[in-house]
Amino acid sequence: MDMNGRVCLVTGANTGHGKAVAAALAKMGTTVVLGCCNLERAEAARTQLIAESGNDRISVLLLDLASQRSVRRASGQFLSEHHSLDILINNAGAWWADRRVSPDGTELVWATNVVGPQLLTQLLLPALRASGSGRIINVASTRAGGLDLDDVEYRRRPYNGIQAYEASKQAVRMLTWVLADQLRDEPVVANALCPGFMKTELGRSAPKGFRVLLVLLRPLQSSPKRGADTAVWLATSSEAAKLTNQFFVKRSPVPCKFRDPAMCAKLWHLCKTTQDD
Repeated sequence: MDMNGRVCLVTGANTGHGKAVAAALAKMGTTVVLGCCNLERAEAARTQLIAESGNDRISVLLLDLASQRSVRRASGQFLSEHHSLDILINNAGAWWADRRVSPDGTELVWATNVVGPQLLTQLLLPALRASGSGRIINVASTRAGGLDLDDVEYRRRPYNGIQAYEASKQAVRMLTWVLADQLRDEPVVANALCPGFMKTELGRSAPKGFRVLLVLLRPLQSSPKRGADTAVWLATSSEAAKLTNQFFVKRSPVPCKFRDPAMCAKLWHLCKTTQDD
């Protein structure tokens, strides 16, 4: 597709997969907004992407997905600067070895990977609708499962960082299906994807033993540029314009077992309740 002039927002775009996606979109002539929580690193990424792409329509939006106040402020700023949004790529994600809480008092992995992106998407839906062909792309993972909707924040269970991450990625998929269903009669599609096992900074907060394991597994990890292929394809191809409610791996839809309507509805209500609080 001709991407010149289209507006794309990529969260977590100052490093890794998000930066690779933003770089590809910038080279296609899109207006790229880097949604990042670290302003210094985001500005450095912006400078690099402009130099590499020759596209100066790249801006930074200060956005901390763990903070609902930050999400609301950032979405308000975006809507004041852009009348429409063609592509929203909810890429940012994180995990920690120990249990932490967000500024709102929510367990930090859940706040960053689930509640924040879901709120951002809802707030930006008017701009996505205004584009006439909006695309929502949620970065999930094949490493997903173990979601306990009665204890999503590990208030009663012993905390495990990897399990919290996997549960959050299950939730990302489930929220995508709810969103796709809600938008089925509107000009906005919603899909989820797994970018694969990449060389990124996602494990920087892991215990030392796990970080060593990641180093040993480096030969099996793909580059962020290669991992970005599916997200870029979903964002830019004519074929993907009508695809919705699917989970993609290497551009191909694969079955997702996390589609129980009752569980998806309960999760959606849980997120809304957290946001209302």
